[in-house]
Amino acid sequence: MSTISRHTALHAAHEALGASFTDFGGWDMPLRYGSELAEHKAVRAAAGLFDLSHMGEVRVSGPDAARFLNSALAGNLGIVKVGKAKYSLILDENAGIIDDLISYRLAEDEYLVVPNAGNAPTVFAALQERAAGFDVTVVNESDATSLVAVQGPASEAILLSQAPAEQHATITEMPYYAAAPVTIAGIDVLLARTGYTGEDGFELYVSNEQAPALWDALLAAGEGHGLIPAGLASRDSLRLEAGMPLYGNELSLNITPLEAGLGPVVSLKKEEDFVGRAAFEAAKAEGRGTTSGRRLVGLKGLGRRAARGGYPVLKDGVVVGEVTSGQPSPTLGYPVALAMVDVEHSELGTALDADLRGKAEPFEVVALPFYSRQK
Repeated sequence: MSTISRHTALHAAHEALGASFTDFGGWDMPLRYGSELAEHKAVRAAAGLFDLSHMGEVRVSGPDAARFLNSALAGNLGIVKVGKAKYSLILDENAGIIDDLISYRLAEDEYLVVPNAGNAPTVFAALQERAAGFDVTVVNESDATSLVAVQGPASEAILLSQAPAEQHATITEMPYYAAAPVTIAGIDVLLARTGYTGEDGFELYVSNEQAPALWDALLAAGEGHGLIPAGLASRDSLRLEAGMPLYGNELSLNITPLEAGLGPVVSLKKEEDFVGRAAFEAAKAEGRGTTSGRRLVGLKGLGRRAARGGYPVLKDGVVVGEVTSGQPSPTLGYPVALAMVDVEHSELGTALDADLRGKAEPFEVVALPFYSRQK
């Protein structure tokens, strides 16, 4: 039985640009428009325009909004200032990761929680269930909301060209992980200085009805800055170079925050007893992800062949882990990979091999991220 992928409000625009499509989280999304390598390099050198409308948007509002999110999520959302954002996790009772997400504090009693595409219905259901006993309203706005991202060193200049002069300071002075309502190309958006590429960039939340006009305006405004539309293939290679985890690869219900290297994202200082707290504390006390078990690491290829997700990781011919994501790095010129390996083989500089279909290829454990932009 075949399943029909959902279309974003920009699907016709992607078709007109000659995009190749792929299913991602139940959505028919542009994989590339031409060359994924060209799209990757454009984001590193100039700018890329992404349709991220498959992501979810859940609005949480009410007097108990902060206290509720502190009980529902692993991070401390109560200390986030209005206009700022926080990366967090939603865990199950076993401290397995249901999803990683960003939460924007729009007002003292209002947040916008942004889960990943395929997880959006699950996260919304979990938040609804966990809202019992709190004076909050949890509304799923995913079906009415589009998300467009401008990523790369030219992104700020492109947005300034489309913003009224009185809002220029709001854009130029906006720090990383902050958001504010602005007008771009005459369209009201929530503008956030966030992204998934390792570059400076912005994400723009807009109504579905206004999304095509916003997309066209940004595409036209970016022409003189080297901006091109970019698909999920380049988004994946960009985030991998930046050492950012992808749900379903580096994160899952079978992976805990400690194993994924996201222990600091979990707040044990807040007073709320969030879901998964007891299991997380027990795992931390056992040294899981630090002195026992497994840990996510970065691997630098010492040869020319790339390791792909699912390939075994070897130490002296013995399997000690598995690649979660891997490919050649267009920016760095050598293969890179993320892998979950036994803690005893996770120290920086450790020599490991990836089993590339029966042939051992040399890799070395290195610090993450693989790539950091010049600020």
